[in-house]
This record gives sequence, structure tokens and C-alpha cells, in this order.
Amino acid sequence: MSRFRHVSANTLGRDLAVGDIHGHFRRLEQTLEAVAFDPSVDRLFSVGDLVDRGPHSEEALDWLARPWFHAVQGNHESLAITLLRGGRLELDMYRAAGGSWFIDMAPGEQQRYVEAFAQLPVAMEVETEAGLVGLLHADSPFADWATLRTSLQTQYDLQVIEVCQWSRRRLKDDDSEPVAGVRALLVGHTPVLRAKCLGNVWHLDTGGWASGYFSLMDLATLRVISSTPGA
Repeated sequence: MSRFRHVSANTLGRDLAVGDIHGHFRRLEQTLEAVAFDPSVDRLFSVGDLVDRGPHSEEALDWLARPWFHAVQGNHESLAITLLRGGRLELDMYRAAGGSWFIDMAPGEQQRYVEAFAQLPVAMEVETEAGLVGLLHADSPFADWATLRTSLQTQYDLQVIEVCQWSRRRLKDDDSEPVAGVRALLVGHTPVLRAKCLGNVWHLDTGGWASGYFSLMDLATLRVISSTPGA
């Protein structure tokens, strides 16, 4: 498993990013239809948390098999991996966070999901004409993207990965220090009422899995495209 992935530029269509999906793939499909997403040329990038909470979590493998869909590993994918492969996990917390669909699944089926989730990178960078755009689930533990890239490529540092997948510090502290080395860093994890930029870090989880709506970001322009709440 490569914990870091580099993706070449899309020369044919648009690259869009979306916040946490959490099993609400029907609502995501409606959002993509509303912006005339064309899977023959466009690509969609997810900042993680494909599963739990929503009614269609089982479809995550189908989405990951689509050549135009790319995702980083969120903390909810990490929870599934931990459940099956061992590690510190509070089962009641996981169930309360929407993991019952996976916890109650037959072990053989669980294995299929974990194998796919374990292949997802912790962080990803995508080339655009205006420069690199980074994606991870929660926050960067370093102020420089190159340092994170090197760390993920050369060592298995649980503390680094934990910040990438679990940290809410930036929003809590209202930290507007940019992450050097990328034009923008796109994250999710912590719900916000509308897409919010701190420094060059964009928080895209506008609650499309709950009572909010999905926000899409065009990687080329860094323009946020939002469907109306409740759509």
C-alpha cells in the first residue's frame, strides 16, 4: 500500500473534489448530475470517509472501482481496517459513528472492504495547470507539503497518519497558516456550514451526509460549486 499518491493532470475534462460522503451516494449522484459531471472526461476526488452513517455504504467498493473516482483514506476507512486487522478500537464508539453496517457484516465480506480501504493513500496530490493541489482527510501535521510527502513515502509514522485522519486543530484554533508547497490543500472530517478556507486549506465537508449539502471544488479554479441545502 502506498500511503502517498501523485496524480497527473487531467487534460480532457474537469477535476472536482467533494467532502465526506458517508454512504450518501444517491445524494452525491444528484449533485454530480446538477453540475453536468461527465465521467468520460471528468474525475472526482474524495477527501475520505466514504462509509458509515448513510444508507449506501455497501456501494463504496463499486465507486472505488470506477476509473474516474479517486479517494484518500479517511478515519472511518481506518476504523474498518482496525476492526479486522487489530488495534485500539472502541466498538461502541464505532457503532455509534455509523459502523454497524460493517461490524455486523460477515467476516469474508469485511475482508473485501478492508483490502480496498487499505490500498487508499493517506494523502494525494493532483497536478493542475496552476500547481499542485493536495488532498487528505483532516489536516497536515507539517507546514510543508514536501515534508509530509517524504514522511508518508519513507516511514510508517502512526502519529503523522493520526493527524492526517483525525485532527480538528486547525478549525478549532482558526489557524490560517498555509501549507507550503501546494496551491491548496483540500480536507474534510469536520463539518462546516459552508466551505471554509484557512490559509490555503479548504474544508469541504458541508454535511452532504447529514442535513447539509455536498460542496464540490473545481481543482483548476479552486471555485466551490455547491448544490442547494437539502437537494
